[in-house]
Amino acid sequence: MIDRRTLSLFALSSLFFGGTFVAAKAGLEYFPPLLFVALRFDVAALVLVGYVALTSTRDELLPSSRGDVVGIVATGVLVIGLANALLFVGQQYATSAVGAIVFSLVPILTPVFAAVFLTSERLSARGVVGMVLALVGVGLVVSPDPSAMVGGDALGRAILFGGAVSAAFGAVLIRRSNPTLSSTVRIAWGLPLAAALSHGLSFAAGESTAAISWTTEAILALAYVSLIAGVLAYVAYFALLDSTGAIRANLVFYVVPVVSTIGGAALLGESITTAAIVGFLTIFAGFAIIGSESVDLASRLPTVGASSSGPNESPASTEEPRGYRSD
Repeated sequence: MIDRRTLSLFALSSLFFGGTFVAAKAGLEYFPPLLFVALRFDVAALVLVGYVALTSTRDELLPSSRGDVVGIVATGVLVIGLANALLFVGQQYATSAVGAIVFSLVPILTPVFAAVFLTSERLSARGVVGMVLALVGVGLVVSPDPSAMVGGDALGRAILFGGAVSAAFGAVLIRRSNPTLSSTVRIAWGLPLAAALSHGLSFAAGESTAAISWTTEAILALAYVSLIAGVLAYVAYFALLDSTGAIRANLVFYVVPVVSTIGGAALLGESITTAAIVGFLTIFAGFAIIGSESVDLASRLPTVGASSSGPNESPASTEEPRGYRSD
């Protein structure tokens, strides 16, 4: 039985990440793509670093183990920085529909990495069926042109796939590293790394601040992707990751196209097709299958309450470390 807090984290992650695609589509009219990503993480880092500095003790802020350092690097470089940079670059060579399909491979790739690097998370046969059904639903939602999937620029699809691999591998690496820092503190450490990486890629690509058009719409788009999607979405997502594991947490990438489609219709005047509605229902059917005990664990994952247990509390039958915190 999924508890209320987990459902809330999943819903918030899906909603905020889905809104990112709508805000990004609007903002890319005014910003160079990589510079847009870099500025997004600049603002998000300033806000979150300031927040944790005011609300956390020194011991809560400082990494104390190799796992903390690995978790920070995986968070900032792989899940946030590289995944977003490759997504924005890849979208220059492929349609948004193709991008949505490729990034919806994240929940498929995650069990592959988990099978290699994690002993506590395994996907059952029923879970595989649910995953595939949800992926079919995503395809119906975005309704890509088949010729665009097999033709066009292979480089763009390869870059997008690299972003999906980075997000999936990073999530699994965080679980494997067993960090003791809270997820919020890890993000505060990771966002400056993501910003530095994005600025470096932007500079290498020859982008310039002179190309930015500072309009009201540009500022609103930057505010959303920085504060809502750059802070709140990641706080919710990484707390979900710590609570439920990489496989279940990355199911948000199946819901994101649903949210972005509805948001695009409401805010950008885009249409919702009959196929998209069927796709919504197909995704939810896949989730129903996945949610019915479809992830078999070699040892049970902790509940939300257990994920924030103190250093002297037993992890019961899980393989998670003592002191593993989710918020």
